[in-house]
Amino acid sequence: MDQKQIKKMEDAIAADYRNMVGMVIVKDGETIYENYYNGCNDKSRIHVFSVTKSIVSILIGIALDKGLIKSVDDKVLEYFPDYVVKRGEKTLPNIRIRDILTMTVPYKYKWSPYTKYFTSMDWVKFSLDKMGGRGTIGEFRYAPIIGPDVLSGILAKATGQSVLEFAKENLFEPLDINIEKNITFDSKEEQMKFYESTDMNGWVADPQGVNTAGWGLTISPVDMAKIGQLFLNKGKWNDKQIVSERWVRESTTEHSRWKKLDLPYGYLWWIGEKSGYAAMGDGGNIIYVNPEKNLVVAITSLFYPRAKDRIEFIEKFVLPYND
Repeated sequence: MDQKQIKKMEDAIAADYRNMVGMVIVKDGETIYENYYNGCNDKSRIHVFSVTKSIVSILIGIALDKGLIKSVDDKVLEYFPDYVVKRGEKTLPNIRIRDILTMTVPYKYKWSPYTKYFTSMDWVKFSLDKMGGRGTIGEFRYAPIIGPDVLSGILAKATGQSVLEFAKENLFEPLDINIEKNITFDSKEEQMKFYESTDMNGWVADPQGVNTAGWGLTISPVDMAKIGQLFLNKGKWNDKQIVSERWVRESTTEHSRWKKLDLPYGYLWWIGEKSGYAAMGDGGNIIYVNPEKNLVVAITSLFYPRAKDRIEFIEKFVLPYND
């Protein structure tokens, strides 16, 4: 990308993508662009919302590679033997890990009961309680927050570690990614402050110490780019296989589709219609991977409702100049 192309891109950011705070572009394994906006820098750590889901998907793959989880077809309740299924509940016992990964779990709520979730003492149990009902397993239903935490619960049960501990040992530290600590909230005000923060390094956990799966991770665009490059390298980092090539391939293959928006979905990764795949979080946070162009784009953004589509931004201002 020459200076003229970069100026055109940065002018567009200033005009139409004003909540963007950091971007890193890696081409052929080399960083060709890194910049920060809105007072942020390379030390800033941004809450990337649902990008967290794709990180959790990687951790599920690592646990499978290690034999700690037997199969994505394991029934969810196999990992919660003490959970008492409500009388007449026929759907929940049949829900598999695969169904959560592909967003094809039915839930017992029409509108997400966020207040009850955030004020409950056990977010995994709360999510289990909301699964099932009369819905049909296999139909796409995107669950932004309430539901994915069951995967965190499974990871904790299967590994005997907290999700953050397991992630540090098997993913973050090998990639030289520093995620410092669990983040917990004692009030709604603390939670709101977290959403706006650019200097909190950690991963949100519930009162039981179980890290969130659908949101809650703070990270930099440099570290996000490392995750993207790991997948571009088919699970390898510095000649070490961090996660199996099979899992990378399965995670980024279409398994379900959000028919309303005609969006294909893998294992907590969005699949591009034209090429590539992405981890996407609310407000315009994204890890975009394009194997054809050997390209990774990582963008962090502060939350802004109905933020402009980052895929469109990448297709317009990045892809044409990286053949």
